Amino acid sequence: MELTKHGHACVVLSDGERRLVIDPGAFTEPAALDAATAVLITHEHPDHFVPDRIRAALEADPALQVWTNKSVAAQLEGLGGRVHVVGDGDAVSVAGFDVTVHGELHAEIHPDVPRIANIGFLVGGQVFHPGDALTVPEEPVATLLLPVHAPWSRAADVIDYVRAVQADQAFAVHDGLLSDTGLNVLGGLLGERGPGTPTPYSRLAPGDSVEL
Repeated sequence: MELTKHGHACVVLSDGERRLVIDPGAFTEPAALDAATAVLITHEHPDHFVPDRIRAALEADPALQVWTNKSVAAQLEGLGGRVHVVGDGDAVSVAGFDVTVHGELHAEIHPDVPRIANIGFLVGGQVFHPGDALTVPEEPVATLLLPVHAPWSRAADVIDYVRAVQADQAFAVHDGLLSDTGLNVLGGLLGERGPGTPTPYSRLAPGDSVEL
């Protein structure tokens, strides 16, 4: 399986001609959806989900399908069986990838901000994308896609999350609001210049890929 990082929270997992796109939001170039076999969407915030962009992709490719939660699916009405609603504990086959679903709620931004639905996806028993939450799956994770920065997170929480998941490796996502300086500071805290974690951490630049 090949992992390709796109803008902010979006990644593409590829195996042969199969391309599974996760969270192609507003901070991601539209080309991330080109030749997509299927799309997974963790929640409705615009940095993860742009309704018009997903509708356009579905109209352009009649074979394309989406797996997501109820609140996102409600914004894609009229597309029939091509939009599949899943929730915590579900196990589905998506474009030939085995996918399990974990979590229910977005992390708390502030007590005054209502929490929305958020699900994480574990793909192929290997790669876990938690969306905007610090969900710890009840099964092993080889590669954690780590939301390194958000209005709802602290560096301490991010470090403790990596330690809790105990993945074999972690790659940064949800980093579109950080400057190079901020990326270096967080990378240091997750690595040898900070409290650190047992899990090796690295960041792919948008467009970069790695074989898993």
